[in-house]
Amino acid sequence: MTQEEIARLLDKLDTRQKVRLLTGATTWRTADEPALGLRGMVMSDGPAGVRGESWEERNTSALLPSASALGAMWDEGLTERLGGLLAAEARGKGVDVVLAPTLNLHRSPLGGRHFECYSEDPELTARTGVALIRGIQAQGVAACAKHYVANDSETERLTVSVGLDERTLREVYLVPFEAAVRAARVRAVMCGYNAVNGTTLAENPLLEHPLKEEWGFDGLLVSDWGAVRSTVPAGRAALDLAMPGPESPWADGLVRAVEDGRVPVAAIDDKVGRLLRLADRVGALHRAPAPAPAAPDESRALLRRAVAAGCVLLGNRGVLPLDPASLTSLAVIGAQAADPRVQGGGSAGVHPRHVSTPLDALRDALGGTARIVHAPGPALGAPPFLGGPDCLDPRDGRPGTLLRVLGPDGAELYAGHRESGRQIEPPLPSGARTVEISARLTPAAGGTWTFGVGGFGRMSLTVDGTALVDGVFPRETDDPAVVHVNPPSRYGETALTAGRSVLVVARRELAEDTGRATLVTAAPPRPDRATALADAVEAARTADAAVVFVGTTQDSESEGHDRTTLALPGDQDDLVRAVVAVQPRTVVVVNSGGPVEMPWREAAPAVLLAWFPGQEAGTGVADVLFGAAEPGGRLPTTWPAALADAPVTSVRPVDGVLRYTEGPHIGHRAWLREHRTPAYWFGHGLGYTTWEYEEVAVSSPGDGAGDTAFTVSVRLRNTGARPGREVPQVYLARPGSAVERPVRWLAGYTAVTAGPGEVVTAAVHVPHRALHHWSLRERGWLTESGAYEVHAGPSAGQLPLAASVEVRGTTDGRFRGERFPER
Repeated sequence: MTQEEIARLLDKLDTRQKVRLLTGATTWRTADEPALGLRGMVMSDGPAGVRGESWEERNTSALLPSASALGAMWDEGLTERLGGLLAAEARGKGVDVVLAPTLNLHRSPLGGRHFECYSEDPELTARTGVALIRGIQAQGVAACAKHYVANDSETERLTVSVGLDERTLREVYLVPFEAAVRAARVRAVMCGYNAVNGTTLAENPLLEHPLKEEWGFDGLLVSDWGAVRSTVPAGRAALDLAMPGPESPWADGLVRAVEDGRVPVAAIDDKVGRLLRLADRVGALHRAPAPAPAAPDESRALLRRAVAAGCVLLGNRGVLPLDPASLTSLAVIGAQAADPRVQGGGSAGVHPRHVSTPLDALRDALGGTARIVHAPGPALGAPPFLGGPDCLDPRDGRPGTLLRVLGPDGAELYAGHRESGRQIEPPLPSGARTVEISARLTPAAGGTWTFGVGGFGRMSLTVDGTALVDGVFPRETDDPAVVHVNPPSRYGETALTAGRSVLVVARRELAEDTGRATLVTAAPPRPDRATALADAVEAARTADAAVVFVGTTQDSESEGHDRTTLALPGDQDDLVRAVVAVQPRTVVVVNSGGPVEMPWREAAPAVLLAWFPGQEAGTGVADVLFGAAEPGGRLPTTWPAALADAPVTSVRPVDGVLRYTEGPHIGHRAWLREHRTPAYWFGHGLGYTTWEYEEVAVSSPGDGAGDTAFTVSVRLRNTGARPGREVPQVYLARPGSAVERPVRWLAGYTAVTAGPGEVVTAAVHVPHRALHHWSLRERGWLTESGAYEVHAGPSAGQLPLAASVEVRGTTDGRFRGERFPER
């Protein structure tokens, strides 16, 4: 749409009609406007799957690996294809705007939402985010880059003010967003809950400059859900849309603020104009036929490939790949082998179409030629949700639960079968007062069972009429991820007899501002720790090989809270040590979204990082374990051996302020600055072959075209017996710089493939932006003249090749041209 066309549409609306468009009509939908032929646009989480407007178990979605796994792929082509899959899912569900990618950084290993973010490095994050955006937007769906900006931890996330200097903001935290706007032309940006230097993002001048003015962002600026807290200051700022609705500080007061002159009409017109431009781009002003979603088999194959592409082989002493023909027995250890964690916790969760478990996939891969013994080890994590084969709907006898919604007098307003006791958005017919979830449970094991009910307000839980929970539990947080997704649970215990069925009934009264999510859990007696360990050891000792699955839990890694430790929950470290001690062919598979401590890593014959792998967890991991696919991942984040070693760990604000005192020195930059050695460097990852870095050469500055300052040619040789893929990385250094810089910083990377013995030359194009810094005096980007060191290798800590290049700045030192290329 041209500006003239937008102006003509605006002329058809009065102030009240315009303001009405600037608050969501529902939780996920914008308002329509019949006078313009405008339909409401639908927005949906998220980074790993497109949920749509409802969060209900019958509304399933294709589930991608976590964003940290995508960051680990270092593969923009595959990332773009995954973006296309998200777009196809969106089209199939009537979604116009996918709330992804998350472009915040892994500043501290304690960040609770690492699984939703790509990496610790601004360049890797920028390139990965651009690829996903291009994949989404190629199909006419809008991507939404979030959470602008410096929204890198969860503690006090609704109110925290992040304090950081302008150079750090420009050179680190704004970089991925600038790339999203300039290189990918992202159609929407979401501001975070946090403040930057004392001003909440919904009102922050950073929305205007650099985002809209300097970078030329012409899309829609939407708030995080509930992030708008004022009428006039936010109305005068550059924010365009307050979500969700229909209630918001803009719903009524903004009309009066415009009428009495406190908010300029021009500001409202700009906001509405941007919304109309987005509507035009996604077909909400002229309905275009939606392409069909990707076929399920095609989606599954792509997602299976993505699992292997993101898996990072951290260490391998000749154990992997396992040879199926040589196995007569395989011990599969750990609870997460049968129940893997496939996605992170919080608002971006979806109900996957199916989940391939590692245990099932390993059985299928071996095809009955080898005996598999599963030993879950000691109990892990929070109680499971009510449901599964031991639970029956008390009304129709099908496996699962019965969901009922009752009125004030107890009359049934709704009843329906469900698979589990986790109901995030139970239906709310008119007059709804109480949510009830029930099931007839036949326990497989006798002993003391633990039951829980989660929510706020008056709640009760009975087992065969005996009350285990009964009370009023007030809401103590405003965090929407807690209120609407994962409310706290209250627990009670009772003794059950194996094989004797009982009726479990949980009720939660609905109260204003407490959400409607209702969770019911049922945990069998915890197995004796010593016995569980002994069973695992025996299974491993008598097998030809063992695969141990360990990882984080919903309680230890989720949106809404940061971590306080990197230790694996429960007895998992003891489990690994015990298995490794008796089985020399042990593979440890780590199922987490971010770094964890692995005190046994040097003793373990092989360690494979699978992240949160999405719905094809089992098939993808099995492909890697048996060599059908090479582990393609490289670490997007530096992993410490112990939390105490990490140079940047602060996530807890002091008096409401979280200061980024480390400046631009995060991730591998911080490790280098502090002269510390991590367990695994940024960029590290092994394959099933070996490589020798033989030679590096640098083209003369000025030889590059467009955004390229110069090209680094890296010659490599595949010295192993298998074909493979390698990711040569180039880092720059500027000793003696007149300005503070990192010791080294990532300047570029590429991927190459080669057969056994083959020599290949990788061309890494170093962009101009890798050479310049932000000048506070000049209020712009400068390129410093002089010699720059060029280092090449497989990780930030292993750079066997070095060269130098002489760079000349312009006469005034200013870098002339765009920081990111326009697309």
